[in-house]
Amino acid sequence: MADQSLSDVADIIAKIDFCQFVTKTDGGLMAARPMSNNSQVDYEGDNYFFAKDTSRTYRDIQADPHVTLTFHGSAGLMGVVGKPGPMVAIQGQAEVIRDKAVFREHWVPELEYWFKDGIDDPEMVMFKVHAHRINIWDGEDSREITV
Repeated sequence: MADQSLSDVADIIAKIDFCQFVTKTDGGLMAARPMSNNSQVDYEGDNYFFAKDTSRTYRDIQADPHVTLTFHGSAGLMGVVGKPGPMVAIQGQAEVIRDKAVFREHWVPELEYWFKDGIDDPEMVMFKVHAHRINIWDGEDSREITV
């Protein structure tokens, strides 16, 4: 694992898709919620997530853009009997995007479940999380990448 690159990280988290998206709330507590990167990982260290500007996540990021993403992969039978699947923690900074052209680049049809009006949803925002530090663990080895 010692020679893993950002491309390797992208391959790992694209297969996991859902992560816990952790923000700092008012009052200093931490809040985590499951969010999907839609298996779209543009790896110079950036992850993209759709949300609504009425969400707690949006308010938290407006107050403090520092976030953590945690991904836990499945190892199938090995996860039960042997080593677990890969785990990745990404610490970074979130940027709020409201550009429909950027929405269009990252849109997948499954998002219509949450956004009935597609990219024309008036409450839609996108979070671009740029990684500063990535920790990877596979049950046997660990690695840290600074971006």
